[in-house]
Amino acid sequence: MRPARHAAALAAARPVRTGVVSAVLGLGVEVRGIAAGLGEQLEIQADDRVIAAEVVATAQGSVRCMPLASLTGVRAGAIVRRRSGQALAPTGLGLLGRVIDASGRPIDGKGPIRIDRWVAVEQEPPAAMARQRILTPLATGVRVLDTLTTLGRGQRIGLFAGSGVGKSSLLSMIARGTDARLTVIALVGERGREVREFLEDDLGPEGLARSIVVVATSDEPALLRKRAAFLATRIAEDFREQGEDVVLMMDSLTRVAMAQREIGLSAGEPPATRGYPPSTFSVLAQLLERAGTAAHGSVTGVYTVLVDGDDHNEPVADAARSILDGHVVLDRKLGTLGHFPSVDALGSVSRLAGRVVEPARRQAASELRAVLAAQRSAQDLIDVGAYQPGSNPRVDAALAHQDAINALLRQGLDEAAPFEQSWQRLGSLVARLATPGGAP
Repeated sequence: MRPARHAAALAAARPVRTGVVSAVLGLGVEVRGIAAGLGEQLEIQADDRVIAAEVVATAQGSVRCMPLASLTGVRAGAIVRRRSGQALAPTGLGLLGRVIDASGRPIDGKGPIRIDRWVAVEQEPPAAMARQRILTPLATGVRVLDTLTTLGRGQRIGLFAGSGVGKSSLLSMIARGTDARLTVIALVGERGREVREFLEDDLGPEGLARSIVVVATSDEPALLRKRAAFLATRIAEDFREQGEDVVLMMDSLTRVAMAQREIGLSAGEPPATRGYPPSTFSVLAQLLERAGTAAHGSVTGVYTVLVDGDDHNEPVADAARSILDGHVVLDRKLGTLGHFPSVDALGSVSRLAGRVVEPARRQAASELRAVLAAQRSAQDLIDVGAYQPGSNPRVDAALAHQDAINALLRQGLDEAAPFEQSWQRLGSLVARLATPGGAP
């Protein structure tokens, strides 16, 4: 018998070790009688179905696991077996235009997907010294981002806003307008109703054709919601390994943190800041560090952050801001005034804009920011009619060219804004703002 066949025969004849469910506590299952390490896959026999689960904590003589499906029917004494293999992600251009779940299965009703290969979801981020420097701008098709908060290829940036301020709409504009050839979109913790609306109304056929969408809705187990984020990241990483420049968009990073909070608390971690266990912030760092540049190619990460009660200093927002390479703030007040996208240009920062934008353009962006800042500082006086024209030339220029400034900063959902054209409009506007007395 050949050695390979002999080894396979021995493996097949080896007795299968099983355990039993000793307790079902909240979202977790305690299993005794089986030795398994963190991250290993198990199978729980529940009545007439088998439930996949993953080990999230271990102790002497028992392990704690969380299911990848509903726990309905699981009782103490249920048989548990180890499951061979690890979590895998599909790869290949056959994924373009398709919608998959957190396990890599298609959910769009378009039939099977042509997969090039399956790769492990877990992967180490690129080594710090192996990353290329970010020196090339990335066009997003959104004027206010391309000019005042310019992104670089391989940068990671967050869209910070409360609920209903337009984060998903801004993501769809970037997906349709970016000059990156491939886009991977992770919808984590979305309402089931919103998924199809995002795909058909916001993203549209044009955006979907160049995108891969990974979906885990809010009713799915926490483990699947977390896995969806890492699965989407792994798909983007595989294209990066082939030298591609990919845009990875995730809506939302906050719901990934909430999923990890459920996992951590079920595993027995103590609640810390606002109920988030320590592992939450470690997982966020592990996820975000996997985006960026490598030896070849890049993954530009755009992550939405749902700020709790519009508090931009809440724990998840604060942790994300400290890891990301910039932040875009969406202002609810602008949204209520019909100003879309509702980006607060003064409150938004790209830490790499100075490296990817040439000096002349950087100077033009700085001048517009200075005009906007002057107007904001005098807004109270303007509102009550106490501002005296001539007191501040920049305020005078802002008031004289208010319509032109708004025309630059506002943009329709379906409006295309070519990168070079956006900079030309900014240059023309800044030249008009420099006119003495602010006259048009």
